[in-house]
Amino acid sequence: MNTEGQLAERDRSPGSEKEHGERSRSSHAPARAGELPSARWLPEWLTGGGRWRRAALLAAACAAVVLLVSGFVMQPFLIPSGSMENTLRPGDRVLVNKLAYRFGDDPRRGDVVVFDGAGSFGEEEPSGNPVTGLLRKAAAAVGLAEPAESDYVKRVVGIGGDRVTCCDKRGRIEVNGQPVDEGYLRPGDRPSRVRFDTVVPEGRLWVMGDHRDASRDSRDYLGAPGGGTVPVDKVIGRAEWIGWPFGRWSAVPRTDTFADVPAAPGGIPSAVSGGAHG
Repeated sequence: MNTEGQLAERDRSPGSEKEHGERSRSSHAPARAGELPSARWLPEWLTGGGRWRRAALLAAACAAVVLLVSGFVMQPFLIPSGSMENTLRPGDRVLVNKLAYRFGDDPRRGDVVVFDGAGSFGEEEPSGNPVTGLLRKAAAAVGLAEPAESDYVKRVVGIGGDRVTCCDKRGRIEVNGQPVDEGYLRPGDRPSRVRFDTVVPEGRLWVMGDHRDASRDSRDYLGAPGGGTVPVDKVIGRAEWIGWPFGRWSAVPRTDTFADVPAAPGGIPSAVSGGAHG
């Protein structure tokens, strides 16, 4: 006779059956709505904490995506001054295409570009509090703060090899001997009140603001290293769209001002280096 089996049968009291049933149900019951399923391999801070913790995680993930996009693809840039009026106005937030010149293309005459002027438009940017600098860069990356003091937005007027002079008898700037009618200039401004005659070194750019009477640009740094020109590798990207304020939503206008400019001696044809482009 199997006495052990009988004892086991007698030990199944109502309480033990209830306990066994609860264990069985709890092990197979699905997670309630709004709860993360239990998983021993997930850390406790991720599975607990409810909706607020998940909201914080979602916000952190969104912020990380925004910073990645701003760092490598398209960055909002707050226009701090009127040097590019009327094309860009103080307070505008423009979207800067950081991939525009990453795959073999170079800035062209007429492009509106954002660049780091440290070392060409001024001294190298001094190092400050690293925490403050990081917070400022993060805020500037999403257009919530003014850019670094060494960041500028200007229009490309001359590329490597170009001879840029001012001015002809009608007061116009000449590029490689071709006068250009700059229709984007702020009404009432002259192309330049400063006379100059310069040849842009290869790999550098001659840049000017559209509001010539209120722009510190290549003309003001003729005596600086590089003669007022900016290295191409310091260009952050091309301004593509005005994203804020709502009433200013539009693409940054292209120009065909430089379409007839001939190639610089030993340079590339103007059909490639200048004029409007998509």
